[in-house]
Amino acid sequence: MSILELQQARYVSLVTFRRSGKAVPTPVWAAFHEGAFYIFSAGDAGKVKRLRNSNRARLAKCDARGGSLGEYFEARAELIADKADVTRALQALRGKYGWQMWLADIGARLTGRFAKRAYIRVVLDEPQIAEGPAHDQM
Repeated sequence: MSILELQQARYVSLVTFRRSGKAVPTPVWAAFHEGAFYIFSAGDAGKVKRLRNSNRARLAKCDARGGSLGEYFEARAELIADKADVTRALQALRGKYGWQMWLADIGARLTGRFAKRAYIRVVLDEPQIAEGPAHDQM
């Protein structure tokens, strides 16, 4: 799988790591912009908590249920809070997902979850393919 396919994928598997080293894959929407993938999540989601402990991550193309459709790429992920960075993330996601992201935003605003969202920036390491999330148990 090429990085271009990963950039164009409808769903991406974001793998984060527990303190034990166990990999935890999660299907997410991800939009690529200026060298980074941008992802949003509930602020109290497990992946957000795991990223607070370690910035190690992996990305792969997947289906809506998280079934892998390609190799994993090693990456570094960070939670972003700077207003300009959050705006950049939202613009990238809205540009890629259009009306679906608009609906997600409206629903989140109506339920009060919009302000509680976390935004994640993921940058691939030098293009190298990882073996997959299940192979890593430190």
